[in-house]
Amino acid sequence: MKEELKRFCNSINIEHVGIAPADPYLDFERIWRRQIEKGNVSGLEEKEIEKRVYPKLTLNDAKSVIVCLFPYYTGSVEEANLSKYTYSLDYHLVIKEKLEAIAAFLEEKIEGFAYKAFVDSGPFSDRYLAYRAGLGFWGINNHIITDQYGSYVFIGYILNNYPFEEDAPQDKTCYQCFSCVKSCPGQCILGDFTINPLKCRSYITQKKGELTAEERAIVKNSPLIWGCDVCQDVCPHNEKVEKTIIEEFNKDLKYTLQHEELKQISNKEFLRRYGDRSFSWRGKGVLERNHEIIHEED
Repeated sequence: MKEELKRFCNSINIEHVGIAPADPYLDFERIWRRQIEKGNVSGLEEKEIEKRVYPKLTLNDAKSVIVCLFPYYTGSVEEANLSKYTYSLDYHLVIKEKLEAIAAFLEEKIEGFAYKAFVDSGPFSDRYLAYRAGLGFWGINNHIITDQYGSYVFIGYILNNYPFEEDAPQDKTCYQCFSCVKSCPGQCILGDFTINPLKCRSYITQKKGELTAEERAIVKNSPLIWGCDVCQDVCPHNEKVEKTIIEEFNKDLKYTLQHEELKQISNKEFLRRYGDRSFSWRGKGVLERNHEIIHEED
């Protein structure tokens, strides 16, 4: 069944599929509790620690997790003011559709197949699941890195009640050259494969409301009005990566948003134009604010 699963995934341009266990993630729990103790959490994660550790609290007969990688790299664009992951149609929409297609295929093949599919919205750490599924290795910058696509991958997963044979994690890490640590605009990369997300420029550009002086200084450290690519841009694992073969990530690409356009249109018009883009979920206000911070006189 695992081979059939992989063949089907390959047929819809998903090249990397692995199986993570649905046992308690006790090694992740130790790391996560330390992050909480240090205050290094964004608040966007699942609040209940147990739900992050025990898959059966989300699906009571869970037996495995199908984890898929979705590469998104289409090239570097010098004039871009949006992060690379947002160039195309919102990845949540693309990936959810593909995960549901996989689930529909398995429902036909496996009697009583039950599942829950997640893209970013699930209770678990998707990077941890990708690691457990043998799909990549940890970078110092807390990204999952692959040989083919570097760290330019999205992760989606399907918690399910079929006992797929699990894969083994890769027994390696990144080069640990510390280029990301040195270059990070917010100095959020702690050098032990964890980060303080509250100082991550990508996180800060997505915060609503007024920013502190420290946060504003971090935003000014890059020209992107949404997200941050610095730790990936300087990573040697990303130097010669392949471009994505996923069709939806290769069309209707948008690299920049002009300040004038944002000022002139209403929120309703902004959502009409860009509601299917992943930079739109916070509305146009945060994008205008970031534009103004980046271009304000010192």
